Amino acid sequence: MLNAKKGWMLYATLLVVFWGVWGAFSSQPNTRYGYPNEMIYVIWAFTMLIPAYFAMRGKRFDRRPSAALWGLLAGLTGAGGQLLLFKALADGPAYLIFPVVSLSPVITVLMATALLRERIAKLAVLGVVAALAAIVLLSIPGGGGSSNSHGPWLLLAILICVAWGAQAFCMRKAALIGVNDATTFGWMTISGLLLVPVAFVMMGGFPSGAPWQAPALTAVTQVLNAVGALFLVMALSRGKASVVAPVTNALAPVLTIVLSLAVYQTLPSVWGTIGIVLALVGSTLMVYSDEKGGEDPVAPGAQADIPDSVPVVQKT
Repeated sequence: MLNAKKGWMLYATLLVVFWGVWGAFSSQPNTRYGYPNEMIYVIWAFTMLIPAYFAMRGKRFDRRPSAALWGLLAGLTGAGGQLLLFKALADGPAYLIFPVVSLSPVITVLMATALLRERIAKLAVLGVVAALAAIVLLSIPGGGGSSNSHGPWLLLAILICVAWGAQAFCMRKAALIGVNDATTFGWMTISGLLLVPVAFVMMGGFPSGAPWQAPALTAVTQVLNAVGALFLVMALSRGKASVVAPVTNALAPVLTIVLSLAVYQTLPSVWGTIGIVLALVGSTLMVYSDEKGGEDPVAPGAQADIPDSVPVVQKT
């Protein structure tokens, strides 16, 4: 039976697979059919209902105010960051925005070490640094340039970075106070749906003239995104936020690049290649350090989702 302490590695791996595939095909509705990004958000918000249904089956919904607080904070920071991203991309260059946004694990690591008192081994610190460097390198475009290196979009990109970093922290905090994964994801789903009217306002109304392939392709890709979000909740309830966040944020783009190479016949840039190596090295160091460490990172929220029949190794 799977040891609960090692469970974060399984869910982080599933997250990388789902988000890696999603990343490779997520832009297709917009690039192929001109489908509005805000409409993609709307469909994503409703696809969250699918994994939420399966997550909630047979689980107790935590009705404590603290569960609602941290669940809503995790959902609103994630969904709000998504909406801000659409605004930023309308005003600024994507190849400058994403390197800023991709530094969100820095926020998560800082919050986890300062507020949750998570301790990181020296070997894991090297892994975190390598993973964060990989994230930036993987975000550097293969070519092209622009003089538009500053503007309102830069502030939005920083806000998105902070929001998504805080989201991972909120997920971990919820688990530490005993909120089960299903409840946290349920509140995240509600949060995403609450911002659907905002997306419609930003879009200026319901889009017309889009072929049926656009919403269909969007739904398929965004289901991968939604299920990946559930795996992130589960990984963060079983592993340290200061380790899980850099690992997942570094490895998902690696899989995206590999799939893009196979499907679109595109080669990664020199920076991308270096980033792939750093991502693999950094993730290996963090996982190895976690294996050697004696501290059990499994939070009470994860324990609440483990059936009584599953043996869990307890520290003495």
